[in-house]
Amino acid sequence: MNDSSSSPLRPNGARPAAPHIIGIGGTTRIGSSSEAALRYTLALLAEMGASTELIAGPLIDLPMYDPADAHRSPGARRLVQAFKKADGVIIATPSYHGALSGVIKNALDYVEDLRSDSRPYLDGRGVGIVVTAHGAQALGTTLMGVRAIVHALRGWPTPFAATLNAQHKPFENGLPANAEVAEQLRTVADQVYRFARAQQMLREGDKLAPARAAAGS
Repeated sequence: MNDSSSSPLRPNGARPAAPHIIGIGGTTRIGSSSEAALRYTLALLAEMGASTELIAGPLIDLPMYDPADAHRSPGARRLVQAFKKADGVIIATPSYHGALSGVIKNALDYVEDLRSDSRPYLDGRGVGIVVTAHGAQALGTTLMGVRAIVHALRGWPTPFAATLNAQHKPFENGLPANAEVAEQLRTVADQVYRFARAQQMLREGDKLAPARAAAGS
């Protein structure tokens, strides 16, 4: 899906920039199921017309977040800037003992550095969630936990989330092993993309409102 042909025009005739979607997740081990899900979802978003950025593997192996320490590692600065630029976010986490992994939680804690930004925390961003677990029991508890964190960060978790049981080998050679896995990830991508475009249109409308008001006065 690429709806760029129907995108609203700015006053100068230009179309809004493509929504920028970042993907945070996986594990510090390259090639995990959660990383495969994240890469595939971002690829779908790129097909839809979004620009994308992947932060996974060693890039999420960051120092423990310390709000009292003003020093940030290069990786942490990159992460914070990625959140700042993002119009939408995909979070893909494995389930460790019924909850999201520590490295993903630590990465999300760095969103606190955006507390004074013009768009604080994850305000105005749609957040798609993908959970992988070795067994079905942990999928629901982990999903609930991630959604609670996104709410606390003022983000908008999409109505649908992908929950993938790693016992069923959801990926083969980095691609979904079956139509059910593919459809789950496509639904997450579609909802994040649509939310990001809707927010772009609202921001464009807010920018044009003063000019419209002046023209009508």
